[in-house]
Amino acid sequence: MQTHVYQARVMRVFDGDTVWVQPMDGGRWRKLRLDGIDAPEICQTGGLAARDALADRSLGAEVQVSERAKDDYGRGIARLTLGAEDINRQLVVSGLAWASRWHGQGPYVAEEAIARSRQLGVFSAPDAEPPRDFRRRHGPCQYPPKSLSVR
Repeated sequence: MQTHVYQARVMRVFDGDTVWVQPMDGGRWRKLRLDGIDAPEICQTGGLAARDALADRSLGAEVQVSERAKDDYGRGIARLTLGAEDINRQLVVSGLAWASRWHGQGPYVAEEAIARSRQLGVFSAPDAEPPRDFRRRHGPCQYPPKSLSVR
């Protein structure tokens, strides 16, 4: 899939790396997984903080979406930018998400190193468990998260 770039309004924040957007040109809402990051699960330490930070930065805002692929669940894999701010990057550099390492190092490894060195967010705990490992050990969260929505 070639990268598809479009403007959209963030209508719902499900967790720290999943949003629903409404394209500005109309059309159906799209569920997106933020590219290059892995935020804590909603039931994991830091999960609510990551969701709330993503909502604070993007909920109701018009963002540029750069959607490059679909994941195994049919979600678009996308980078969100608000003005000059790369929202995905900001979550990692703030210590609210890990740099994704599903297929190689990912685009935000340097930002994760900065957050780790400053002991920000999830990296303030020496035993912080990456979400991928958390999911492997515990499975999915047992309760559905309360998503934050535009009213």
